[in-house]
Amino acid sequence: MIPSDKKLILFDGVCNLCNGAVQYIIKKDKKNVFLFAALQSNIGKQFIQERKIDTTKVDSIILVDPNVAYHVKSTAALHIAYEFGGIWKALKIFEIVLPVGFRDVLYNFIAKNRYRWFGKKDACMIPTPDLKAKFLD
Repeated sequence: MIPSDKKLILFDGVCNLCNGAVQYIIKKDKKNVFLFAALQSNIGKQFIQERKIDTTKVDSIILVDPNVAYHVKSTAALHIAYEFGGIWKALKIFEIVLPVGFRDVLYNFIAKNRYRWFGKKDACMIPTPDLKAKFLD
């Protein structure tokens, strides 16, 4: 379902922070690597169900690399940033030096408070016609 040269970002479609992050990723995605789908979409629900992902523990971001596996939380965010190239590749040091549990403490704190700090939409965002090809349902 995902082309082998693409990576799918599953994100919380009602989260303002997540939607802002998606907009930022689209601007930085010069190599056209990423596709997007809300966790609440049919694809998101199917992926979660097939892999038996506990959405009480992972409810904000999943990066699906069809050539590898999938990444969640801080590891997903770092792998997305690597694809931007340039100075962003320097973030690799955080994956090497900091254990995932330590990185995810900060990630979880932000994820837990994202609705309170940034707000929440009533429904998932609808992409513009120009961006529609980047979004899966």
